[in-house]
Amino acid sequence: MLTVAVEKTLGEFRIDARFDGESGATGLFGPSGSGKTSIINMIAGLMTPDRGRVVLDELVLFDSTARIDMPVAQRRIGYVFQEGRLFPHLSIKSNLDYGRWMTGFAADTAAFARVVELLDVGHLLDRRPGKLSGGERQRVAVGRALLMRPRLLLLDEPLASLDAGRKDDILPYLERLRDEAKVPIVYVSHDPGEVKRIASRVVRIEGGSVVATGGVELLGA
Repeated sequence: MLTVAVEKTLGEFRIDARFDGESGATGLFGPSGSGKTSIINMIAGLMTPDRGRVVLDELVLFDSTARIDMPVAQRRIGYVFQEGRLFPHLSIKSNLDYGRWMTGFAADTAAFARVVELLDVGHLLDRRPGKLSGGERQRVAVGRALLMRPRLLLLDEPLASLDAGRKDDILPYLERLRDEAKVPIVYVSHDPGEVKRIASRVVRIEGGSVVATGGVELLGA
């Protein structure tokens, strides 16, 4: 269970968001500029709330009253950005292994093989990111996040830079990730079709605030 109650003032824009995320995938849905990325940055520890509390499975990540602000590396939250952010000078195998290395875990051949199979990237391991399609890069970025053994996965508009065909290619992998990886997911998007396919719970964000929570019926027909 993820519990978020955060406040943050960014210039003239104010965020005041409160919601719970359960097991499976929670969709953080709203128009561009509504504060979705800032909210997950506060969950990840990349941005510090002015006030509030963030708790993941009874582990307090942030509490302004108790003056708790767990360092990013200790939170063990996998973050997949819109553009993937792979290291261009490393092979795909090394990019995948970077998440595990950063968290200090010993190499686990079986876990590596499971993630490679889950995301169908075995044939890409010896390539460099520049030789991959956009969808392939995003699958590798998801794999890197998974191999750090995250407590939570944050996916920030992971398909926004892809055309419709590439989106259709990668969505089945994200559905499989949701069903098989057993890691809770917060999926950020302004695309209702994506959120309907990935999320079972929806949190609607407008103007920095939560305006509704519920099932995918909140996204309309």
